[in-house]
Amino acid sequence: MSHPCVRCGACCATFRVSFHWSEAQPDNPEGPPAELVVPLRRHELAMRGTDGANPRCVALRGTIGVDGHCGIYPRRPSVCRAVEPSWEFGRHSPQCDKGRLAHGLAPLTPADWPAAPAPADPTPAH
Repeated sequence: MSHPCVRCGACCATFRVSFHWSEAQPDNPEGPPAELVVPLRRHELAMRGTDGANPRCVALRGTIGVDGHCGIYPRRPSVCRAVEPSWEFGRHSPQCDKGRLAHGLAPLTPADWPAAPAPADPTPAH
């Protein structure tokens, strides 16, 4: 089973993505490319496309709920990294749920996550 976020993308089309300017290129070569961000406030940038009434991050690829995913995943800003998918770590995420509901998707449940493999038996076989 693939990670639910790889087929969702709802958070990328629900919230403004704002972050400190130092996270983006050229100041941070590992951050979002400069052409994908816009100035927001004195010390903040926003991902292009997210600062409006109908946000949709310019980095969002695919169709929400089908194959929606971040096109700059390794370079996404910290605010994106902080969004926790519901139940991935054993608890629900109001932000994830709100994004999914805004796009007609059901909130994730524990059943959306594969069971962790059972630990190996440390007892040696005789």
